[in-house]
Amino acid sequence: MPSKNLAAFLRGNALFATLPPRETDALAGVAIEETHRARGYIFMEGDPSRWFYLVKSGHVKILRQAKTGKDVVLEMLGPGEVFGGVVVIEKRPYPATAQATEPTVVVKIPAEPMIAAAERHPAFIKEMALMIGRRLRAAHDSVKSLAVDPVEARVAVALLRLADREGVRGKEGVALPFHLTRQNLADMTGTTVETAIRIVSRWLKDGLLLDEGERLILSDPDGLRALAEGHPE
Repeated sequence: MPSKNLAAFLRGNALFATLPPRETDALAGVAIEETHRARGYIFMEGDPSRWFYLVKSGHVKILRQAKTGKDVVLEMLGPGEVFGGVVVIEKRPYPATAQATEPTVVVKIPAEPMIAAAERHPAFIKEMALMIGRRLRAAHDSVKSLAVDPVEARVAVALLRLADREGVRGKEGVALPFHLTRQNLADMTGTTVETAIRIVSRWLKDGLLLDEGERLILSDPDGLRALAEGHPE
Protein backbone atom coordinates (compact mmCIF):
# COMPACT_ATOMS: atom_id res chain seq x y z
CA MET A 1 0.00 0.00 0.00
CA PRO A 2 1.54 3.38 -0.99
CA SER A 3 2.30 5.68 1.92
CA LYS A 4 -0.50 8.06 0.81
CA ASN A 5 -3.05 5.26 1.21
CA LEU A 6 -1.44 4.19 4.46
CA ALA A 7 -1.77 7.73 5.78
CA ALA A 8 -5.49 7.69 4.93
CA PHE A 9 -5.83 4.33 6.68
CA LEU A 10 -4.13 5.68 9.82
CA ARG A 11 -6.20 8.88 9.84
CA GLY A 12 -9.34 6.76 9.76
CA ASN A 13 -8.38 5.26 13.11
CA ALA A 14 -9.60 7.08 16.24
CA LEU A 15 -6.20 6.70 17.89
CA PHE A 16 -4.23 8.26 15.05
CA ALA A 17 -6.86 10.94 14.48
CA THR A 18 -5.41 12.61 17.59
CA LEU A 19 -2.17 13.33 15.69
CA PRO A 20 -1.55 16.25 13.31
CA PRO A 21 -1.57 15.27 9.62
CA ARG A 22 2.20 15.79 9.33
CA GLU A 23 2.80 13.24 12.10
CA THR A 24 0.45 10.72 10.50
CA ASP A 25 2.13 11.21 7.12
CA ALA A 26 5.56 10.67 8.69
CA LEU A 27 4.42 7.46 10.39
CA ALA A 28 2.83 6.23 7.16
CA GLY A 29 6.17 6.81 5.45
CA VAL A 30 7.91 4.26 7.69
CA ALA A 31 4.99 1.85 8.08
CA ILE A 32 5.04 -1.59 6.47
CA GLU A 33 2.10 -3.64 5.25
CA GLU A 34 2.54 -7.32 6.09
CA THR A 35 0.49 -10.34 5.04
CA HIS A 36 0.06 -13.43 7.22
CA ARG A 37 -1.50 -16.76 6.35
CA ALA A 38 -4.14 -18.37 8.55
CA ARG A 39 -2.57 -19.54 11.84
CA GLY A 40 0.61 -17.62 11.06
CA TYR A 41 2.32 -15.96 14.02
CA ILE A 42 2.82 -12.20 13.97
CA PHE A 43 4.90 -12.15 17.14
CA MET A 44 5.49 -14.45 20.08
CA GLU A 45 5.18 -13.85 23.80
CA GLY A 46 8.51 -12.48 25.08
CA ASP A 47 9.67 -11.07 21.73
CA PRO A 48 11.12 -7.54 21.84
CA SER A 49 8.41 -4.95 21.09
CA ARG A 50 9.89 -3.46 17.93
CA TRP A 51 6.59 -2.75 16.14
CA PHE A 52 3.23 -1.13 16.77
CA TYR A 53 0.46 -2.99 14.89
CA LEU A 54 -2.96 -2.35 13.34
CA VAL A 55 -5.22 -4.92 11.69
CA LYS A 56 -5.99 -3.86 8.11
CA SER A 57 -8.01 -6.93 7.10
CA GLY A 58 -8.68 -10.33 8.59
CA HIS A 59 -8.49 -11.14 12.29
CA VAL A 60 -5.80 -11.56 14.91
CA LYS A 61 -6.12 -13.43 18.17
CA ILE A 62 -4.02 -12.49 21.19
CA LEU A 63 -3.27 -15.57 23.25
CA ARG A 64 -1.23 -16.93 26.10
CA GLN A 65 -0.41 -20.49 26.99
CA ALA A 66 -1.83 -21.80 30.26
CA LYS A 67 0.20 -24.03 32.59
CA THR A 68 -1.68 -26.98 31.14
CA GLY A 69 -0.24 -26.13 27.71
CA LYS A 70 -3.62 -25.05 26.33
CA ASP A 71 -3.84 -21.76 24.45
CA VAL A 72 -6.17 -19.21 26.02
CA VAL A 73 -7.47 -16.47 23.72
CA LEU A 74 -7.41 -13.10 25.46
CA GLU A 75 -8.75 -11.01 22.57
CA MET A 76 -10.00 -11.38 19.02
CA LEU A 77 -9.17 -8.26 17.01
CA GLY A 78 -10.66 -7.18 13.71
CA PRO A 79 -10.01 -4.51 11.06
CA GLY A 80 -8.90 -1.15 12.44
CA GLU A 81 -7.94 -2.47 15.87
CA VAL A 82 -4.54 -1.78 17.41
CA PHE A 83 -2.33 -4.26 19.22
CA GLY A 84 1.16 -4.29 20.69
CA GLY A 85 0.84 -0.58 21.43
CA VAL A 86 1.24 -0.22 25.17
CA VAL A 87 4.38 -2.36 25.42
CA VAL A 88 5.94 -0.36 22.58
CA ILE A 89 5.43 2.85 24.55
CA GLU A 90 6.66 1.20 27.76
CA LYS A 91 9.56 -0.56 25.96
CA ARG A 92 8.64 -3.98 27.36
CA PRO A 93 8.57 -7.37 25.58
CA TYR A 94 5.26 -8.50 24.12
CA PRO A 95 3.33 -10.14 27.01
CA ALA A 96 1.33 -12.45 24.74
CA THR A 97 1.38 -14.05 21.29
CA ALA A 98 -0.41 -12.63 18.24
CA GLN A 99 -1.66 -15.08 15.62
CA ALA A 100 -3.71 -14.61 12.46
CA THR A 101 -6.93 -16.64 12.47
CA GLU A 102 -7.38 -16.31 8.68
CA PRO A 103 -5.45 -14.67 5.82
CA THR A 104 -4.72 -11.31 7.43
CA VAL A 105 -3.00 -8.04 6.55
CA VAL A 106 -1.48 -5.92 9.30
CA VAL A 107 0.17 -2.52 9.19
CA LYS A 108 3.19 -2.22 11.46
CA ILE A 109 5.03 0.93 12.49
CA PRO A 110 8.55 0.92 14.01
CA ALA A 111 8.66 1.54 17.74
CA GLU A 112 11.01 4.56 17.76
CA PRO A 113 8.93 6.99 15.66
CA MET A 114 5.75 5.82 17.46
CA ILE A 115 7.29 6.60 20.86
CA ALA A 116 8.51 10.00 19.65
CA ALA A 117 5.09 10.93 18.25
CA ALA A 118 3.36 9.84 21.46
CA GLU A 119 5.72 11.94 23.57
CA ARG A 120 5.00 15.03 21.44
CA HIS A 121 1.22 14.58 21.55
CA PRO A 122 -0.33 13.70 24.93
CA ALA A 123 -3.77 13.33 23.30
CA PHE A 124 -2.46 10.16 21.66
CA ILE A 125 -1.59 8.67 25.05
CA LYS A 126 -5.00 9.73 26.44
CA GLU A 127 -6.84 8.01 23.59
CA MET A 128 -4.71 4.89 24.05
CA ALA A 129 -5.53 4.87 27.78
CA LEU A 130 -9.25 5.02 26.95
CA MET A 131 -8.81 2.15 24.48
CA ILE A 132 -6.96 0.05 27.05
CA GLY A 133 -9.65 0.83 29.62
CA ARG A 134 -12.34 -0.51 27.30
CA ARG A 135 -10.33 -3.66 26.64
CA LEU A 136 -9.62 -4.19 30.34
CA ARG A 137 -13.33 -4.02 31.10
CA ALA A 138 -14.01 -6.58 28.39
CA ALA A 139 -11.17 -8.78 29.67
CA HIS A 140 -12.53 -8.52 33.22
CA ASP A 141 -15.95 -9.62 32.02
CA SER A 142 -14.37 -12.55 30.16
CA VAL A 143 -12.36 -13.69 33.18
CA LYS A 144 -15.43 -13.42 35.41
CA SER A 145 -17.45 -15.42 32.90
CA LEU A 146 -14.77 -18.14 32.72
CA ALA A 147 -14.77 -18.41 36.50
CA VAL A 148 -18.49 -18.57 37.25
CA ASP A 149 -20.61 -19.10 34.12
CA PRO A 150 -21.60 -22.47 32.63
CA VAL A 151 -20.05 -23.24 29.28
CA GLU A 152 -23.22 -22.52 27.25
CA ALA A 153 -23.42 -19.04 28.76
CA ARG A 154 -19.75 -18.40 27.95
CA VAL A 155 -20.22 -19.43 24.32
CA ALA A 156 -23.32 -17.26 24.01
CA VAL A 157 -21.49 -14.27 25.52
CA ALA A 158 -18.58 -14.70 23.11
CA LEU A 159 -20.86 -14.85 20.06
CA LEU A 160 -22.88 -11.83 21.19
CA ARG A 161 -19.72 -9.80 21.86
CA LEU A 162 -18.39 -10.52 18.37
CA ALA A 163 -21.78 -9.73 16.84
CA ASP A 164 -22.05 -6.43 18.72
CA ARG A 165 -18.59 -5.39 17.54
CA GLU A 166 -18.55 -6.59 13.93
CA GLY A 167 -21.92 -8.15 13.14
CA VAL A 168 -23.83 -7.27 9.98
CA ARG A 169 -27.59 -7.22 10.40
CA GLY A 170 -29.66 -8.82 7.66
CA LYS A 171 -33.00 -10.53 7.09
CA GLU A 172 -31.86 -13.79 8.69
CA GLY A 173 -30.20 -12.22 11.74
CA VAL A 174 -26.80 -10.82 12.64
CA ALA A 175 -23.97 -12.33 10.58
CA LEU A 176 -20.37 -12.58 11.71
CA PRO A 177 -18.46 -11.32 8.64
CA PHE A 178 -15.57 -13.74 9.14
CA HIS A 179 -14.94 -17.44 9.63
CA LEU A 180 -15.02 -18.36 13.32
CA THR A 181 -13.69 -21.87 13.77
CA ARG A 182 -14.99 -24.11 16.54
CA GLN A 183 -11.41 -24.28 17.85
CA ASN A 184 -11.21 -20.49 18.15
CA LEU A 185 -14.59 -20.42 19.85
CA ALA A 186 -13.40 -23.09 22.29
CA ASP A 187 -10.19 -21.18 23.02
CA MET A 188 -12.15 -17.98 23.66
CA THR A 189 -14.48 -19.67 26.13
CA GLY A 190 -12.16 -22.01 28.02
CA THR A 191 -13.73 -25.24 26.79
CA THR A 192 -12.84 -28.10 24.47
CA VAL A 193 -13.40 -28.05 20.73
CA GLU A 194 -15.67 -31.08 21.10
CA THR A 195 -17.90 -29.16 23.51
CA ALA A 196 -17.95 -26.11 21.23
CA ILE A 197 -18.97 -28.31 18.28
CA ARG A 198 -21.72 -29.96 20.33
CA ILE A 199 -23.15 -26.63 21.56
CA VAL A 200 -23.07 -24.97 18.14
CA SER A 201 -24.65 -28.06 16.51
CA ARG A 202 -27.48 -28.02 19.04
CA TRP A 203 -28.07 -24.28 18.55
CA LEU A 204 -28.15 -24.78 14.78
CA LYS A 205 -30.91 -27.39 15.24
CA ASP A 206 -32.76 -25.13 17.68
CA GLY A 207 -32.67 -22.18 15.26
CA LEU A 208 -30.51 -19.94 17.43
CA LEU A 209 -27.79 -19.97 14.76
CA LEU A 210 -27.47 -20.48 11.02
CA ASP A 211 -24.30 -21.73 9.35
CA GLU A 212 -23.57 -20.40 5.87
CA GLY A 213 -20.33 -22.29 5.40
CA GLU A 214 -17.74 -19.62 6.11
CA ARG A 215 -19.77 -17.62 8.63
CA LEU A 216 -22.26 -17.97 11.45
CA ILE A 217 -25.49 -15.98 11.64
CA LEU A 218 -27.07 -15.23 15.00
CA SER A 219 -30.67 -15.84 13.93
CA ASP A 220 -32.06 -15.45 17.46
CA PRO A 221 -29.89 -12.95 19.39
CA ASP A 222 -32.53 -12.62 22.10
CA GLY A 223 -32.46 -16.35 22.71
CA LEU A 224 -28.67 -16.32 22.92
CA ARG A 225 -28.84 -13.32 25.28
CA ALA A 226 -31.17 -15.27 27.55
CA LEU A 227 -28.65 -18.13 27.61
CA ALA A 228 -25.82 -15.69 28.29
CA GLU A 229 -27.74 -14.28 31.27
CA GLY A 230 -28.56 -17.73 32.59
CA HIS A 231 -32.26 -17.54 31.77
CA PRO A 232 -32.87 -19.99 28.90
CA GLU A 233 -36.45 -20.08 27.68
